[in-house]
Amino acid sequence: MNTTQYRHAIIGTGRPRGSEGATGFGMAHSHYKSFQNSKRVSLCAIADIEESHAKAFLADYNESATIYHDYRDLIREEKPDILSITVWPHLHADMTVAACEAGIRAIHCEKPMALTWADAKRMKAAADANGTILTFNHQRRFLEPIRTAAEMIHRGELGELLRIEAQCNDLYDTGTHWLDMMQYFNQESPIEWVIGQLDSWEDRRIFGALAEGQSIIHYKWTNGVRGLMIMGYEAKWDCSFRVTGSTGMLELLYTRPTLRVRLQGDSDWRFIDSKEGLHDEVSIDRACADTIRALDEPGYVPMLSVENAIRHTELIFASYYSSLFRGRVDMPLNYDENALNDMVAQGLLGPNRVR
Repeated sequence: MNTTQYRHAIIGTGRPRGSEGATGFGMAHSHYKSFQNSKRVSLCAIADIEESHAKAFLADYNESATIYHDYRDLIREEKPDILSITVWPHLHADMTVAACEAGIRAIHCEKPMALTWADAKRMKAAADANGTILTFNHQRRFLEPIRTAAEMIHRGELGELLRIEAQCNDLYDTGTHWLDMMQYFNQESPIEWVIGQLDSWEDRRIFGALAEGQSIIHYKWTNGVRGLMIMGYEAKWDCSFRVTGSTGMLELLYTRPTLRVRLQGDSDWRFIDSKEGLHDEVSIDRACADTIRALDEPGYVPMLSVENAIRHTELIFASYYSSLFRGRVDMPLNYDENALNDMVAQGLLGPNRVR
């Protein structure tokens, strides 16, 4: 068993979810706890522009790490083995690129990747050029019902995989998790094309990023499997995922028990036992442990690698562009910006939309 100890730093501490002054989910606290649970890291430094947040963070965990106000100083002075980036999405790209270029060995960044397709590509290019292990916290892949479903699909228990359908709150923030799981079910197959439509009458923002009110995307992977996602208002099915094969079907529910199947020979749905659902915090422990494994084992590609994240991130921005372009978008995507932002700026969506 590898017992190498790694130095861990965090950019963006914030306040714990639900506490006074909190503006999000306090993912720095989740990263800290999960990396600490591995017994393989020590916290060496944190960076936050709000000194009160940084001091409160250290007090919460009785830590004495160095506080930096500028993340660039932290990167230059500390050179941690593992860097957590737990700020809002518009800051991810510059921080990630700077850390890669400084030689940081492993970066575990919050999702979604970035606000534009150009920035997402820039992050991957920096990691590739500098040999950085870059992972994103799409941690739900590590939950028992998701892994069990993926294993059943990959073993062919549903027959030939035909279609993966899903529903969630929005395409960018929640959708990045759901699309990541769909990629997992389809063994990371590249995406061939997408056609999508968005709608919004309000200035809806999630962690500073614009989000639609309703949306639908239909897409095709290069292996012939079709994907369908419905999001936003009135998108509620009785399940979060439905996977259809030539001889069987499975569904993942928001409630527990979470996984049910109807395979060849079954007269009705039957549930697969699972002690976990779709949101259990233990998944972040496993995600952080997998990043550590990538440091331990040169050549190991972590489950949440940038190679996996970039595919469904491209699909998000291609879906936005399809709505602006009003047509099918074939991959690779050649539109580097964020077409949802463009549509709002042009008055095609959002509160200034012409009715």
